[in-house]
Amino acid sequence: MISLKNALTQFSRIFVGILFIISGLIKLNDPLGFSYKLAEYFSEPVFNLPVFIPFALAIALFLVILEVILGVMLLIGYQSKLTICSLLLLIIMFTFLTFYSAYFDVVKDCGCFGDALHLTPWQSFTKDIILLFFILILFFNQKLVKPLFSNRVQNSLAIISFILCAFMGYWVINHLPLKDFRPFQVGNNIQKGMRIPDNAPKSIVEMVFIYKVNGVDKEFTEKDLMSIPEGATFVDRKDKVIVEGYVPPIHDFGMEKDGSDYKEEFLDKPKLMLFVAYDLTLSDKKGMSELEKLKQTASAKGYTVIGMTGSSPEEIAKTKKQFGFTFDFYFCDAIALKTIERANPSVVILEKGTVKQKVHYNDIEDLKL
Repeated sequence: MISLKNALTQFSRIFVGILFIISGLIKLNDPLGFSYKLAEYFSEPVFNLPVFIPFALAIALFLVILEVILGVMLLIGYQSKLTICSLLLLIIMFTFLTFYSAYFDVVKDCGCFGDALHLTPWQSFTKDIILLFFILILFFNQKLVKPLFSNRVQNSLAIISFILCAFMGYWVINHLPLKDFRPFQVGNNIQKGMRIPDNAPKSIVEMVFIYKVNGVDKEFTEKDLMSIPEGATFVDRKDKVIVEGYVPPIHDFGMEKDGSDYKEEFLDKPKLMLFVAYDLTLSDKKGMSELEKLKQTASAKGYTVIGMTGSSPEEIAKTKKQFGFTFDFYFCDAIALKTIERANPSVVILEKGTVKQKVHYNDIEDLKL
């Protein structure tokens, strides 16, 4: 008869192992997206570690592959002591990060499950606390985590898992995610994604006034205005969100040029080709060199062709001259462009605002015009 302690340990083993595999594979499907989230943690407003930002993708790949491998190792009982200790260290780190995000309200979504499932900071922290509880059960009952197979089979399964994960990471970085969970996935309509339903909850915003009092900036709400001391000097006013209202899946999307937004005009076109490059200074040169030829081919078939970028007008002019582009670039927030597609550049085909095709610059030959 199985004891309660053994039953709880085996349940923890299965629960933690499967969850780590699922979480890791979802992020491994889109490691660039996870690297953007890590870069947010490394940024000045959060941990102020800009030295790590250039290595965000490498760190992201390491962490997500480690998640999957540790999950597999736990399920098959491979090197149980090393595996469980590694899981414990990893979950302690994740718990600290999610608590910091939630308490200081600095990162809105930890990216634990990529774009497949968005969790609030406090939900992420709660999830990590639950995982920490089950991993501690495993930690204190390591002897009950027995290997399922012989050493030879265990070694083979661990090596095969690593090879498959490494190949998957290589593939999605050089092509597209195997599964697109983002609001710009093929088949979605951009106009619908930007709409706010009539009955959607509205944000509750409080106006905060900042006055300098005795040389120190102090905040006052509307109800505190009568208590502002004489001689205080007005500094600024800001809006503080008390309750977040409905945010549409697609926001901060625009097609701006010379102070005007042309998205309504372009999103109504039956044949529109977008060249998306969120940062022209970081765009792949080989990929950029393919765009003008593609533009000529698409234009001959009746497509309107434009570029979209978050770069400055000066950088746009420099890039157009460097590659001999005959199409115009329109400005859009870089974060929104990263959400459209991870490749820099990438090609997107729209039909009256509906996404019909998306390809990495390595897969331009797969386009069907």
